[in-house]
Amino acid sequence: MKIDSTKKADLSAQIAQAIRDAIIDGRMIVDERLPSEAELAEQFAVSRPTVREALKRLAAQSLIRTARGAFGGAFVNRLSYEEAYGQQITTSTLLLSMNAVSFETACEARYALERACTALAAQRRTADHLATMRAEIHRQAQPGLSDESFCASDVAFHRALVDAAGNPVLSYQLAGAVEAMQPLMNMITFTARSREEIVGLHGRIADGVEAHDGATAESALHELEIYTQHLGRDVMAARARRAT
Repeated sequence: MKIDSTKKADLSAQIAQAIRDAIIDGRMIVDERLPSEAELAEQFAVSRPTVREALKRLAAQSLIRTARGAFGGAFVNRLSYEEAYGQQITTSTLLLSMNAVSFETACEARYALERACTALAAQRRTADHLATMRAEIHRQAQPGLSDESFCASDVAFHRALVDAAGNPVLSYQLAGAVEAMQPLMNMITFTARSREEIVGLHGRIADGVEAHDGATAESALHELEIYTQHLGRDVMAARARRAT
């Protein structure tokens, strides 16, 4: 592993990238102990604080873990999809908030991705997935439920639908779509939407999934997309009228 000390880029970032590349390329394997800080400092011809900063970067990405004691040090971590969900959600939330993604763009992306899971969910759902979906539908139908709790239940319902597909890669990719894009859409539409309409569509989605009928589930999800887009346009138009 080498870096170019003549480049202006942060040396700790270069070291972190070099170690990251070694992990991804398989030159460093899961549970392998990294060289000590002193050894890495000598290898890269940098100070130990620079190495320490590089290791902090890798730990923040969950690529390494550290342990203390005689047999301690830094070790290559086995990153799981579940552990990566949080990073995906955080990144997606930041991208949406910092780049002013339109409601229609977020809605289009979210439902296009979720449709990829629906047919698989109808084939592979478990009793636990169905129980979660039904429990959230029941919760959403409670008259005293706050807007915040309804939105959280909405996210949980769609999270269960995605996870029912039984594909960890899809679940990871959809983490940002469901848990970052959906709250954004809920925040815009919650004052105008009909809870009864949403609960009814959720019920039809769950019915299709339970019956192993992907077409029925996809049809209901498509209706939910059209309804959400319609709400978004109405809310935006109302805001534009108030601004004039």
